Amino acid sequence: MTTRDDNVVTRSLAQIGACGIFGLTILRAIPRSMRHGRETIRQIWFVGAMSLTIVMTCGLFVGMVLGLQLYDVLSIFGGTSATGTVVAIAIYRELGPVVTALLFAGRAGTSITAEIGLMRATDQLDAMEMMAVDPVAYVAAPRFLAGVIALPLLAIVFCAMGVFGGHLVGVTWLGIDNGTFWSNMTASVDVHKDIVNGVLLKSVAFGIVVSLIAVFQGYTTPPTSEGVAYATTRTVVASSIAILALDFVLTSFLI
Repeated sequence: MTTRDDNVVTRSLAQIGACGIFGLTILRAIPRSMRHGRETIRQIWFVGAMSLTIVMTCGLFVGMVLGLQLYDVLSIFGGTSATGTVVAIAIYRELGPVVTALLFAGRAGTSITAEIGLMRATDQLDAMEMMAVDPVAYVAAPRFLAGVIALPLLAIVFCAMGVFGGHLVGVTWLGIDNGTFWSNMTASVDVHKDIVNGVLLKSVAFGIVVSLIAVFQGYTTPPTSEGVAYATTRTVVASSIAILALDFVLTSFLI
């Protein structure tokens, strides 16, 4: 390994360590951020409700594509009646939380980083400190909490739209019996394993990681326009890698 590779690894480990320490700082600031409840609600609306359109649209098309692909494969074995079951399990266990988290990182994560980064570049964070306002409690913690709350709700919406898309293609288009589609699905989906562990637990973990990375990158960005641009890019790259790596770890424990 060359010296340059060593430096890259060292900087990456230092960034991960600094991000972890910043996460502990946010956790300590959460009780103080309760005084700014309206700001937290405003952020939930910004990162959650404003992301509904892209999440619902992508969920619908992912479900429709899954329905088409699985019907084609299952028809080889004469098992097209299991299309609803496989669509639901694939969406609940993997595609729902993972794709929602990737969409969230691209849409809401970059917005959080850019907003906080511009505050840093225009000295708004320094001005808050001079006025005895804790920027971690007023700026970072509400956005972190909003991401942790909004992502599981968005994942539930994505899953609902995905199953609806699979039903739309399977039943309405390809002619699978409606009763067979739903009965096989409800008989095979396990609430604890597929819904609680597959959707809720994973999306909460992804929400913590993506929100922390977005807030950290914005809060520590160099106070220049170029620095903000690099910070938003790092948010998408680091969040995507973290989501997929964390998904592998969680799946290996939960399966």
